[in-house]
Amino acid sequence: MSPMNSSRAENEVLPTSAAAAERAGFGFARKGTANREFLARVRQWTRERFRLGEDDSVFVAEVACSVPGCPPLETVVAFWTEQTKRHHFKIFKPVAEVGADDLPPSWMKDALLDIEGVYCSCC
Repeated sequence: MSPMNSSRAENEVLPTSAAAAERAGFGFARKGTANREFLARVRQWTRERFRLGEDDSVFVAEVACSVPGCPPLETVVAFWTEQTKRHHFKIFKPVAEVGADDLPPSWMKDALLDIEGVYCSCC
């Protein structure tokens, strides 16, 4: 046993974050390069809808979920404004099925703000 990790056996393999996510019932869906166009499309719609600048970061991912009541695949979107303001929302369908009308209206931008210390289990 390693002195730094005396509670684990030498040959024990630590789980990756993907494996841990899978055991927890969720994780990033792996669709290959075909999904890149759909992800880029949602990213562009998000930029346009919320009037984001080219320097504002936008993250779009399709996430798999096996928790009861959760759709098997959902699209997660997060964007940052002013470097420290994180906004986020989910669309409860696969990214390939997302249309521009599925995004929240632009007037909800402030409501999508992630407030530090406030946990929202839905997003």
